[in-house]
Amino acid sequence: MEYTRLGQSGLTVSRIGLGCMSYGQAASGMHQWTLDEDAAAPFFRQAVELGVTFWDTANVYQGGTSEEFVGRAINRYSRREDIVLATKVHGRMHDGPGGSGLSRKAVLEQLDGSLRRLGTDYVDVYYLHRFDEQVPVEETMAALHDVVRAGKVRYLGASSMWAWQFAKLQTAAEVNGWTRFSAMEDQYNVLKREEERDMIPLCLDQGVGLTPYSPLAKGRAARPWGEQTGRSSTDAVAKAFDRDADKGVVDAVQQIAEARGASMAQVALAWVLSKPVVACPIVGATKPKHLDDAVAAMDVRLTPDEIQALQDPYAAQDNYWW
Repeated sequence: MEYTRLGQSGLTVSRIGLGCMSYGQAASGMHQWTLDEDAAAPFFRQAVELGVTFWDTANVYQGGTSEEFVGRAINRYSRREDIVLATKVHGRMHDGPGGSGLSRKAVLEQLDGSLRRLGTDYVDVYYLHRFDEQVPVEETMAALHDVVRAGKVRYLGASSMWAWQFAKLQTAAEVNGWTRFSAMEDQYNVLKREEERDMIPLCLDQGVGLTPYSPLAKGRAARPWGEQTGRSSTDAVAKAFDRDADKGVVDAVQQIAEARGASMAQVALAWVLSKPVVACPIVGATKPKHLDDAVAAMDVRLTPDEIQALQDPYAAQDNYWW
């Protein structure tokens, strides 16, 4: 495993992160393809064995049960001080005034709920899962600064928002002397590169490290065109990666993988890792090969010509996140 700094912060993270949206009780959330605790256990253990120390979850993943699984797995397979633990706030947990969004009440209430489920007294990276247009940015950033000062959060991150919204939040922190963001968890992969327009230049300027989710485009970049999986054939979000315009990119991934004797997943992830702004791609694992491929991707050093071959067929799109 390789390790790096998260942006310009002092936090060391593994170059591969374990995404935990796939773990939790399906009845508690929206995804029916998730793994229960017994089925998820081998992947937590595998992550520890491979040196994958950045684990990413969210309060809304499977109604909070993902956080519960993660907390117990840390105690079972590792030590709290050896894991860089990340979770998120914004999505709806209940209908009360503190059940969703980024008000001060919601930030404080939802963080305490996450800490209880995770069985810890702090998280290393606390992400705003989305932007909240109903709450003044100063209210949100002041609340986040307070939880950092209280020792409940070590670093701040944001996810899936427009660059101007992220800049507005970061500026509020800057002018008031509050804690600034160190991480941006946006969707970035060889099939979805819209963040290169504004968000990535902003993060490079601000010293913010990317921890991109869906680095394999929901698996679409990891298998030949036309092949389907259980998730891709039932999940509306995954189906969105079956645009005809993406076939050229997927074919290029396949051709480079075959020429190198590597898997398509390794090549697609190597492309993400080649970007200087990227600190730690978040990889969801439901099969042992998923983490094995992710770690092996660190040894795939794409040439400039290969990178260009992967990028040339790309067709721009309006949908940034899904």
